[in-house]
Amino acid sequence: MTNNVGTIDLNADMGEGFGPYAFGDDEALLRIVSSANIACGYHAGDPHTMRRTVELCLVHGVSVGAHPGLPDRMGFGRREMRVLPSEVADWLLYQIGALQAIAAAAGATVRHVKPHGALYHMAARDVELAEAVVCAVQGADSRLRLYGPPNSRLARESEARGLPYVAEGFADRAYLPDGKLVPRSEPGAVLEQPEQVIEQSLSLIRTGRVRCHDGSLAELAVGTICLHGDTPHAAEHAKRLYAGLREAGVAIRAPE
Repeated sequence: MTNNVGTIDLNADMGEGFGPYAFGDDEALLRIVSSANIACGYHAGDPHTMRRTVELCLVHGVSVGAHPGLPDRMGFGRREMRVLPSEVADWLLYQIGALQAIAAAAGATVRHVKPHGALYHMAARDVELAEAVVCAVQGADSRLRLYGPPNSRLARESEARGLPYVAEGFADRAYLPDGKLVPRSEPGAVLEQPEQVIEQSLSLIRTGRVRCHDGSLAELAVGTICLHGDTPHAAEHAKRLYAGLREAGVAIRAPE
């Protein structure tokens, strides 16, 4: 799915608290983004947090999406695991189904799925895991959109199987020349200045290119931009990004 230069979907990961533990400023972000990726209980989140986040999405008119991850709460789903494709498919169906039930009870509908963390990157490069993710999403609801990296196994498998796919760029993450993200363990992996976040987002939207960590340019046509809710000053960056996009004549809107 390619982007109309005049519009962009802005998404953020949500509902990643647990019990009494808050995580990120979801309410502030939900006043700005058009799509929310709601943690489904494996890497983060719980049923109560899921319900509250869905209700907030309804209040703010934000599209509801599932954000399933690996069963690794201690590692926040960011540690790669040796997994079978059948395990991945079952984990996704379990998590998507849980959010679908909670959303339906609140009068909402789950519109998209975005794998979280390590699962996102593993499925982007492994054909069997990509097949498992795509088949699980289609099994949950063939009308769902899958959010994932451009030029990836996930993108190719979605196209081959007829699953709507929205290629994602990142407002606040640095890129390598091959279009992959700089690992979080490396310096400069997360962009911390609002001006950098705005500049990178506008470049992705207007040109389908991103300036990489080494100064080169990578081709990345995207239909949605992610702003992480767990980075320092995320809500402030979101406000600045929203203002910068609007000033540049870019409307923020979820895929229809």
